[in-house]
Amino acid sequence: MQDSKNLILAIVLCLVILFGWGRLAEYMGWVQTPDPAAVAQQQEAVRQEAVKAEQRKEEAAKAATLPAFTPAPGRDLTVDSPLYEAVFYTGGGPLRSFKLKKFQTGLAPDSPLVNMVDERTAAVAPLGLVINSQPSWSTGQWSLDSGEQNLKLDAGQQGALRLVGVVDNLRVIRELTFNADSYLIKEKIRLINAGDQPRSVRVSYTVASDASNAAGGRYDSMRVAWDNDGSLSEESSSKTLESTGVQATGKIYWAGAMSTYFLSAVLPGETNNVTVKGLLQKTVYRTAVEEPENLLAPGQEKELTVSYWLGPKDRTQLLAVSDQLAKSIDLGMFSIIAKGLLWLLEFFHKYVHNWGVAIILLTIVIKAVFWPLTAKSYASMEKMKKLQPMMTAIREKYKDNKELMNKEVMALYKTYGVNPASGCVPILIQLPVFFGLYQALLTSIELRHAPFIMYLPFTDKLWLADLSAKDPYYITPVIMGLTMFLQQRMSPPATDPTQQKIMMFLPLIFTVLFLGFPSGLVIYWLVNNILSIFQQWLMMRKNKAAARAEA
Repeated sequence: MQDSKNLILAIVLCLVILFGWGRLAEYMGWVQTPDPAAVAQQQEAVRQEAVKAEQRKEEAAKAATLPAFTPAPGRDLTVDSPLYEAVFYTGGGPLRSFKLKKFQTGLAPDSPLVNMVDERTAAVAPLGLVINSQPSWSTGQWSLDSGEQNLKLDAGQQGALRLVGVVDNLRVIRELTFNADSYLIKEKIRLINAGDQPRSVRVSYTVASDASNAAGGRYDSMRVAWDNDGSLSEESSSKTLESTGVQATGKIYWAGAMSTYFLSAVLPGETNNVTVKGLLQKTVYRTAVEEPENLLAPGQEKELTVSYWLGPKDRTQLLAVSDQLAKSIDLGMFSIIAKGLLWLLEFFHKYVHNWGVAIILLTIVIKAVFWPLTAKSYASMEKMKKLQPMMTAIREKYKDNKELMNKEVMALYKTYGVNPASGCVPILIQLPVFFGLYQALLTSIELRHAPFIMYLPFTDKLWLADLSAKDPYYITPVIMGLTMFLQQRMSPPATDPTQQKIMMFLPLIFTVLFLGFPSGLVIYWLVNNILSIFQQWLMMRKNKAAARAEA
């Protein structure tokens, strides 16, 4: 009995020691109580490490079970749409050719189509991926995974080209999507680390264009251009592009090679921290767009998106893609005015179906808007003409005292209520309109190869067959210069002899300047001069009638 009591007592003492010692130790401060937050954090770290270990196992298993890849010899594949005919090389996807069906290189009906990728351009592999500084089309192995047939797209249809390759031990899948109603090509790129070690991957997209896609010269030159955070930048210096090239990093919406009328551009899916590199190789303007570096674990997959534009700089179609891409058409500092004038020009063209006639109608509208201002200018000049004898007398009287002479002349202006600057105000107000129209006409692809008067009257010689080009016989600029000379003869002469000499040479200076201008712009200025002469004649007739009535 006593032994049983001792056993029970021993058990109780053990339980007290087992469960009570910890509390007593905490109470006495002999041990520290663990922080619940720290314990939870430690447990979460252990859990996440376990999850990552499981993911690594899954990715490794995925890499081990990737579909078997069998490379195939590259061949040319054609994508035929209503807008273009493109030839791709299935050994990596670079372009061999890209012909625009609605644009020809010349005016003759049998002129070749504009080819955005000619033989020289194809040599640098536009639309070819550069992966970790390696040209994927030459260092990788590829196969076509979308069928062996060429793509034929009718209006409203879409089609895709899917390529699978191995580049630098990376599995690369390119899926290019084409839209029959747009020049935009969209692409999805899947990069899979097929190795057993983490990999860093950097991808660059390339486009290029040959100098032959620009007419050359001052009004249509090839250049490298890009949009950095909404700001258009360009480099047209062949010396710079051949020697050092250009490079920029930032928020890049698009970059490429362009002329006044055509654009080859890359639109990266990720715009932040993107690098643009542009250079000129012989006659080919090449642009590469490099995305930020990506780190891929074994078996991990990364999807990238990118788009390409190869086609005309049509404002409506570019706006349908993005506002930034539409900025490739540089309308200058008076872009708001230029857009309004373009809208009017397109409005008139819908009814007259001739861009030359539309320019004439637009000129008439502009002249009608500024008619009251011009009338005030002519009235001021007439007042100045009447003051001419008195001003001549003042100059003779105070020819040795310039300061006093100027005071007397200003007093004369004040007495007769004449503002000598009033004749210049209408011209200054019209300058923004002129510059806006200049940019609008200069950059409108609608005027490229657009005829006004196809043949020189009574001959078979092409004349104003292309409103974006100069008058081949310089007839319109010479007539424009003669109308300027006639305007000056009808206007009161300048009071200052030096100004008279300058004004005498202005028609000649303008004629020489306009010899190389696009004929569409010369037509605007010529029609404007004719309307101004008509207005001056009306004003002179009105003044003569008023003078006879007073007599």
